[in-house]
Amino acid sequence: MCPPDHFRIQYEINPWMDRTHPVSHTRAAQQWNDLRALLEKLGAQVSTLDPVEELPDLVFTANAGMVFQNRVVMAHFRHAERQGEVPHTTAWFEGQGWQIETLPEGCYFEGAGDALFCGDTLFAGYRLRSDVGGLQDLGQMLGVRVIPLELVDPYFYHIDTCFCPLDEKTALYYPEALDDYGRRVMEELVCDLIAVTEEEARRLCCNAVVVGRDVVMNGASPRLVEALRARNFQTHATPLDEFLKAGGSAKCLTLRLDGEEAASWKRSE
Repeated sequence: MCPPDHFRIQYEINPWMDRTHPVSHTRAAQQWNDLRALLEKLGAQVSTLDPVEELPDLVFTANAGMVFQNRVVMAHFRHAERQGEVPHTTAWFEGQGWQIETLPEGCYFEGAGDALFCGDTLFAGYRLRSDVGGLQDLGQMLGVRVIPLELVDPYFYHIDTCFCPLDEKTALYYPEALDDYGRRVMEELVCDLIAVTEEEARRLCCNAVVVGRDVVMNGASPRLVEALRARNFQTHATPLDEFLKAGGSAKCLTLRLDGEEAASWKRSE
């Protein structure tokens, strides 16, 4: 995670962002601290990246890269406003002893925001931020099956805003963020899909962090809480509305370093 010391709406690169709706720094700091405290209470260990004044979106660490075993594939951001983050995140991973990987020159790839394992399959979003060709290169690099899914709603610009694997067979998703092919493929490959409503999707309920059987999100309807409870998941709501102003929530604010709960490779270590 990266503290939100310099988080603000400095530019507009997705439909959520509006410079006339400024961030409350006091509320953002409180919400970020509450999220961190909740994750630690649930058993997570949190490492932090130093914030950088001229990089307000560095707080969204999910986009720094995609972790796979002892390797991290670094992001190549589509928008120039975020490209300055890469040297800082790369230096952090190098300092921690990670094996650094990069995709071929010219391939846009926005890290774990657009690449999520469910079992042994890597579901990857493309068009709005990441490139489909780069995702195929990613699969070859890591030796895993990649299913590229076209994202069609600019409000759900990364796949982690509309898809949340909970375990190897279960996931939340917002069908309207995908094209018809993407919906069919997801329905075929994920055994138990929980569709969220438009209202739930706009609260970024799919942008959740999973720790064991605990699911942390900005807010959940009673219907969604019950759907998760029926599958032996406990929902923990923590307000993150200041970060929704930039189109991010719990998942965007974190990068899992030991493998997502739904990733089969996590269990094979």
